[in-house]
Amino acid sequence: MAEHNELGDIGEERAQAYLRSKGYHILHTNWQCGKLELDIVARIDDWLVIVEVKTRSTETFEHPQEAITPRKIRNIVSAAQEYILKFDWHGETRFDVISVIPRGQNFEIEHIEDAFLSPVN
Repeated sequence: MAEHNELGDIGEERAQAYLRSKGYHILHTNWQCGKLELDIVARIDDWLVIVEVKTRSTETFEHPQEAITPRKIRNIVSAAQEYILKFDWHGETRFDVISVIPRGQNFEIEHIEDAFLSPVN
């Protein structure tokens, strides 16, 4: 496995642990719909939370959440719509971003709630 894939897997594991520590219930990880994927689908209170995880080994080029382009947002929203239909969700939904950056033996985690809205088609 490529080193960047391993770092991404570690980042997603750290993000899941972080969410659990904050009271979130993880429903699915790496949920796929065709070629689209949702990194983490979680619940907290009455919210379904779709979480995009961005892990970078350094902030030199861009902060991890800056890698979420308008196209990526459309893909996340499309996959979320399929998820909502498949699992018959009728409550509130929000889109969060968690950035994970290694800092020596530790990780810096930033959780941005309501990071973006579903674009209007």
